[in-house]
Amino acid sequence: MVHSAYDSFQLLANCSPKIDAVASYGSKLLLGCSDGSLKIYAPESSDSDRSSSSDQPALRKEQYELERTVAGFSKKPMLSMEVLASRELLLSLSESIAFHRLPNLETIAVLTKAKGANVYSWDDRRGFLCFARQKRVCIFRHDGGRGFVEVKEFGVPDTVKSMSWCGENICIAIRKEYMILNSTNGVLSEVFPAGRLAQPLVISLPSGELLLGKENIGVFVDQNGKLLQADRICWSEAPTTVIIQKPYAIALLPRRVEIRSLRVPYPMIQTVVLQNVRHIIPSSNAVIVASENSVFGLFPVPLGVQIVQLTASGDFEEALALCKLLPPEDSSLRAAKEGSIHIRYAHYLFENGSYEEAMEHFLASQVDITYVLTLYPSIVLPKTTMVPEPEKMLDSSWDASHLSRASSGVSDDMESSSPQQLLEPDESAALESKKMSHNTLMALIKFLQKKRGNVIEKATAEGTDEVVLDAVGDSYASFESTRFKKSNKGRGTIPINSGAREMAAILDTALLQALLLTGQSSAALELLKGHNYCDAKICEEILLKRNHYAALLELYRSNSMHREALKLLHQLVEESKSNQSQLELTQKFNPESIIEYLKPLCETDPMLVLEFSMLVLESCPTQTIDLFLSGNIPADLVNSYLKQHAPSMQGRYLELMLAMNENGISGNLQNEMIQIYLSEVLDWYADLIAQQKWNEKVYSPTRKKLLSALESISGYSPETLLKRLPPDALYEERALLLGKMNQHELALSLYVHKLHLPELALAYCDRLYESLAHQQSAKSSGNIYLTLMQIYLNPSRTTKNFEKRITNVLSSQNTSLPKVGSGTSVKTKGGRATKKIAAIEGAEDSRFSPSSTDSGRSDGDADGEEFSEEGGSTIMLDEVIDLLSQRWNRINGAQALKLLPKETKLQNLLPFLGPLLRKSSEAYRNFSVIRSLRQSENLQVKDELYNQRKAVVKITGDSTCSLCHKKLGTSVFAVYPNGKTLVHFVCFRDSQSMKAVARGSPLRKR
Repeated sequence: MVHSAYDSFQLLANCSPKIDAVASYGSKLLLGCSDGSLKIYAPESSDSDRSSSSDQPALRKEQYELERTVAGFSKKPMLSMEVLASRELLLSLSESIAFHRLPNLETIAVLTKAKGANVYSWDDRRGFLCFARQKRVCIFRHDGGRGFVEVKEFGVPDTVKSMSWCGENICIAIRKEYMILNSTNGVLSEVFPAGRLAQPLVISLPSGELLLGKENIGVFVDQNGKLLQADRICWSEAPTTVIIQKPYAIALLPRRVEIRSLRVPYPMIQTVVLQNVRHIIPSSNAVIVASENSVFGLFPVPLGVQIVQLTASGDFEEALALCKLLPPEDSSLRAAKEGSIHIRYAHYLFENGSYEEAMEHFLASQVDITYVLTLYPSIVLPKTTMVPEPEKMLDSSWDASHLSRASSGVSDDMESSSPQQLLEPDESAALESKKMSHNTLMALIKFLQKKRGNVIEKATAEGTDEVVLDAVGDSYASFESTRFKKSNKGRGTIPINSGAREMAAILDTALLQALLLTGQSSAALELLKGHNYCDAKICEEILLKRNHYAALLELYRSNSMHREALKLLHQLVEESKSNQSQLELTQKFNPESIIEYLKPLCETDPMLVLEFSMLVLESCPTQTIDLFLSGNIPADLVNSYLKQHAPSMQGRYLELMLAMNENGISGNLQNEMIQIYLSEVLDWYADLIAQQKWNEKVYSPTRKKLLSALESISGYSPETLLKRLPPDALYEERALLLGKMNQHELALSLYVHKLHLPELALAYCDRLYESLAHQQSAKSSGNIYLTLMQIYLNPSRTTKNFEKRITNVLSSQNTSLPKVGSGTSVKTKGGRATKKIAAIEGAEDSRFSPSSTDSGRSDGDADGEEFSEEGGSTIMLDEVIDLLSQRWNRINGAQALKLLPKETKLQNLLPFLGPLLRKSSEAYRNFSVIRSLRQSENLQVKDELYNQRKAVVKITGDSTCSLCHKKLGTSVFAVYPNGKTLVHFVCFRDSQSMKAVARGSPLRKR
């Protein structure tokens, strides 16, 4: 789109004679005329006016007048002239190439070898000059003084028509071809053909690249001649020459000057119509255009004015490109201009359906999020304490003065306005239908997602600062007086007047709605799973309306609305169980979902976990118990809650908990679990008694659990449980409880005489033996088998007043049956007992017969009552022999034999005595071998001692004391254990405190 980039001004007119070359030096014009003279023109303003201008002299937009004329400057008309400002030199091409010192035009050098040269190119960075004459290309280097040194000379196929440096190489136009000449070895490489009609044109760009002309097209190539891009500059006609003055390329055409942008697609910017223009050269602040007798200056229009023109005409891209050219010191002005242009451009694109591009420009403008969201009236935003300001479009970091016309130069057309002000009412109505379309929402989503990172970071930092201030108690009174918090049910507290968090809430709430409206449920779910600031009330309503239950659950979770979430989950689980529910719902929501939700809440809200775990305890008992264990919820708390709200599951909980973590259940809980089992067993027993179907050897599942628990668990109170047992039933339970009370004789008596199950009695003894084996000696732990033998051999003693003995045990807690390991003491003929089992002591003086009974004192008799003989009782000798044969290795043979009746046949004892004697013989042989080895070892040590005592020490006349270094002679001496160190005995005695050798070593006196 055309706008005014340059203002044309005629600097001088009616110059005579004809102008052949033109250059500028500071604020002066240098004109090479056809008569060989050099004319110097200066502005008409006085010297005092010039001194008040900027330090760097430049062309002025005023009339120029002749200052001086240098006649005979060149013998022939000049072809070209150039000022080398960095070196204060004037380069002129006429008959040859000459260099003059500026400003006094002193001749520095004349390159006679350049006679006949038609084109040249100067590399200011390196001080290299290349020129072409006929079919030769020469390269000279400025030596920094008054001379030039020839570097290279190469031959080329034809006359060079145009040339320019490109890095270390030279691009030349020969015939109808462009070629790259290697300045080191002269190798030519073709680039592409030139045009047929127009003269070839080689223009060097500031970046080091080249612009090559082909008819009316300009082609960009790099320093090696490789094409850079597919786009081309297309001039309206073939240019005579082109100069580059960023951001424009200015071409001299036959009847005008054409100005185009250097941005793709290189649009036309301006056309300046000038007749008979022959020369165009760049200056520091303008472009000089000269005809045969007139000189014009093209002065750039200020960038601010150009930006206003472009924005007003709708060429926003070009306006933004010009903003980047504003000087660094005007960075705030540039930011304000760019922001305003981005906003206007974004509205233009939005109205024309380019929604994503529009959002990119909104993003670049740093406009407030709420401003963009006003384009989407259907999106519900949370209420905030911030005062809406339609004019406040830019980020708060921008100063308001940057947006004023006084500082920015922006016209009324650049004034910012709200979206409603930019659209007419009819246009607004037309756009309303498409504002919530899929494309507009997708563009909004991308905009919000790009904005979100920075907004969330600020909100998080703000929250962290507030927590730190609250923690250290360093809050200002004004802050405390203005801060207030809103409280939603189960949502915690959020400061309302938090600017960053309010903006984050607006962003996340809008983003969630946009995702849902575009059908991106999974993305909405991911948003809620992460750290977010979605407004709970608005989003809850929307999600419920659209049945996005998974997202709603995450919303509740992120806002700590756990009770609402769990109620919803339970409702969904119940619906999933109905026949009308969909398969998807069944697969997505199940009781395990509630358990998964409860896991993170175990540490923060255990009571809530217990309340809602009751809903799934029956359907998922194992997972629920695992939840209690993994969440470290106190077991006593769980048990008491179950006892109150779900008593039917209390036993199941304790049972599973014990199975999962046997060491983690306290004695109280163990006792309570066994009490539950016992209550169920007693109810079952009462039912069978009422039906007269009771059988001691019948086991229900609960009774099996009770027996297993009584046997494996040790944390319960056996006395309490024993009182609850019926007197004439549940003998096996009674035996286990008596065993826990260390009443082993009573327990074994129940197995033998009440249950008539000797195998259970033997298993009882085995368990006790194995449990005590690692604590006491095998001899002590084996006494339990002797007790079982006494029960077999003394049935009358163990059965008489059985119930009374048990009652005595329960009534007196201080008087209890001793443990098997510690034994009991009974009186013998010798007075004080020395054996651990009383029955074994009494066995020395009494023998049993099948018809006799024991007259000894019972271990279990608390009152010391003696049992009277019952002639009708029969000893269980077969069971005794079986016991001895099966556990011969755990029973003391001598004591067992003392207990046996005299009538016992030796043949029946062979299974017992045979392996016992073999073991004894083997042990005797082993000990004999060990004794022999010890004796042999003793002899070896004695032999070594004798050898050590046989050491010989040779004393000569030269032997000296290691301490005083005097000769030993015939004095008494001592020898250290190493057999080599000799000392006077007196010296050793006087220097015992010295550490010449290890202290305490034995010495031998010689």
